[in-house]
Amino acid sequence: MYRAPDLSDPRLASAPECRFAPAPADTVLPDGFMSTTNHPTYVKVGGRWRLPERPRMDSHLVWDPAAERLVVKEFRLVRQGDLVAVAKAEDGSEGVLVWDRGFQEELDETHVPEAFAFMASEVSREKPVNYDAIFHEFLKNRGEDGCILWVIGPALVHARGRVAMEWMIHNGFCHGLITGNAVGVHDVEAALFGTTLGMLADGSGAAGGHSVHMRAINEVKKAGSIRALVDAGRLQGGIMHALTVTGTPCVLAGSIRDDGPLPETIPSALDAQEAMRELTEKATMVVMVATALHAIAAGNMLPTYCVRPDGAISEVTTICVDQTEFVVNKLKDRGTHQAFGVVTNAQDFMRLVQLELQGRI
Repeated sequence: MYRAPDLSDPRLASAPECRFAPAPADTVLPDGFMSTTNHPTYVKVGGRWRLPERPRMDSHLVWDPAAERLVVKEFRLVRQGDLVAVAKAEDGSEGVLVWDRGFQEELDETHVPEAFAFMASEVSREKPVNYDAIFHEFLKNRGEDGCILWVIGPALVHARGRVAMEWMIHNGFCHGLITGNAVGVHDVEAALFGTTLGMLADGSGAAGGHSVHMRAINEVKKAGSIRALVDAGRLQGGIMHALTVTGTPCVLAGSIRDDGPLPETIPSALDAQEAMRELTEKATMVVMVATALHAIAAGNMLPTYCVRPDGAISEVTTICVDQTEFVVNKLKDRGTHQAFGVVTNAQDFMRLVQLELQGRI
């Protein structure tokens, strides 16, 4: 449960208003600007403490007095004349309070951690995973008030987690998906030719397999789009098919090494970032599987919290699944400290979650 700060505390009640200064030019910030974190941030404007819209880290607080809106803007979106928050202190003394204790549990003095202990690392393949808690979060966020966002890499498709991902989409456990061109390509390849990067389902290679993914791209190009291939009845299964027929939003973010790319892939990094942001700001739960690149990119857009339709603040459940501790720790080191790490391979995780959720709905 979220514990809000006591804004009636005399120190905060008597705090000065936040100071704003105009941006001197497009994408240029005034001296002394404040950079945001992913924690709930209260800003004193117009005599009251406000939470900004579109929160995320590494961005800036902008006040629009005409609309009375406080918005978080990325550096690249700041325009000349925008009123940008100027503050160094984050304790409320300059009208900005970064509240990093909202989701901390109350301290229990009867259970003080020992200075010396075994199994003390936060993320380890040797530590048990609380899967029951993960299943609970999936079920809690499946309904109308939830938004489960998946961020996946091609290993999920290669490792045969593809069928489980397809099931998640069709059964309400995926409200949006972020990935790259490779996942789209290999998923279409699997649907059309039964291989991923030329590898058959049993792990053996197909004759001439190195070119099969290029043939898959060409089939999509001939049709004009993935949707056209679905509408023509040629693409009848897989992740891309499931996203298309259910109307689930998906971002295929391009990279420098993309083959093709597919027509739906967004080649501009900035355009892809904006499309990803549209999904991350709606998320109440994020599941990142087998991707360092897109996990860190999406993580940098995520606040630690979301505001529910009833106005309640809750934590954005963030799960990072990878076969090594490295990706989980790197994600945390890049600011997504709330991420819960599951060290296992994509296929095992996807299949386990699918089988368990099948029995609970």
